[in-house]
Amino acid sequence: MPPLSELSPAALEDLRAGLRREYEALRSEKLTLDMTRGKPAPEQLDLAAAMLALPGNRDTTAEDGTDARNYGNLQGLPETRALFSSLMGAPPGQIVVANNSSLALMHDTLVYALLKGLPGGRGPWSKEEPIAFLCPVPGYDRHFALCEGFGIRMIPVAMTGAGPDMDAVERAVADPAVKGIWCVPQYSNPSGETYGADTVRRLAAMRAAAPDFRIFWDNAYAVHHLTAERPALPNILDACAEAGHPDRPIVFASTSKVTLAGAGLALWASSLDNLRWYLTQAGRRSIGPDKLNQLRHVRFLRDDAGIAAHMERHRDLIAPKFAAVAEAFAARLSGLEVARWSNPKGGYFVTLEVQDGTARRVVALAKEAGIALTPAGATHPYGRDPHDRTLRIAPTFPSLAEVRKAAEAVALCTLLAACETGPA
Repeated sequence: MPPLSELSPAALEDLRAGLRREYEALRSEKLTLDMTRGKPAPEQLDLAAAMLALPGNRDTTAEDGTDARNYGNLQGLPETRALFSSLMGAPPGQIVVANNSSLALMHDTLVYALLKGLPGGRGPWSKEEPIAFLCPVPGYDRHFALCEGFGIRMIPVAMTGAGPDMDAVERAVADPAVKGIWCVPQYSNPSGETYGADTVRRLAAMRAAAPDFRIFWDNAYAVHHLTAERPALPNILDACAEAGHPDRPIVFASTSKVTLAGAGLALWASSLDNLRWYLTQAGRRSIGPDKLNQLRHVRFLRDDAGIAAHMERHRDLIAPKFAAVAEAFAARLSGLEVARWSNPKGGYFVTLEVQDGTARRVVALAKEAGIALTPAGATHPYGRDPHDRTLRIAPTFPSLAEVRKAAEAVALCTLLAACETGPA
């Protein structure tokens, strides 16, 4: 089929009518499919089933003699910090291991900065003029929700294929009210891109007017590969230290999509000054994390090779689902100039860019047909996509057959919405 823009009005109307009949047949199937969130499938969780018997009722002593059943060790057990040192790109002494949610660590770090201020700053952020964060778009809706919930102004910055538009970032940080930037540097949520070396270098070296400017480096997909390739993401902690800004980055990660999503470990790493600051604040909130779970992870994953082998088993399960999405979109939408989509090499999402002005309509059509998608606009601050075109597709949780069916249905809805609107 030629691009829609080359069809005559009569041919376009015939196509629309045919698509509508196909859509009504789809609706009659009464599907119930969910492609909204990047959750591990039950089969992925089963990969870590052996953890449920660990560490064992007599295996409760850590390497340094700590009784993991008791209070203490706010920073986390030494062997657990060592296990994740490579993943975090930090020495064990600069890592904190907490309970299951890295989002909770981001929340707490932000709250502590608002209430207490950060090393190198002028005091609590909440005492200054209304502050702002830079938000690469498309981006992660939960990052945006944190800012919106605390009244932090969000400034969208376009992604380029190798990270955020650094010219725009460097202009924006000349304003002292800009206190930070959200980054998902590897297999970004949802675009799937990995930051280039020049992007990392410029983030590390740029002159920020706020002395307590921070990079919230959410490396959620550090080991979540879909191919045999391994991206060469530079170490942000090293880059910032070499540029004279050692306190600038705070790195976050978790095992939520590695082991058990509801019973994983959250990870935090930064400079020693930032670490002391964080532990001082966190020590008022908790006497220590779940150290039995930390031992459980050490016993199960063992070392870097163990993590890599475990993630290969994840890849075997989910890579076919991403391939099914790409195949369905290509079969229905290629050459029509109504959509484009990412083919990520890792992470948990596919970005689908539909014809301008139709994303909300695609979501509505999909919902009527029994397919739940993340709301249009979720990839942008305040839920407002100025072009109404970006959708985040999450293929990991449904079965392969369900993913294939849902992707075919989304492609149909995309094409129908474009025909209803007319060529761009």
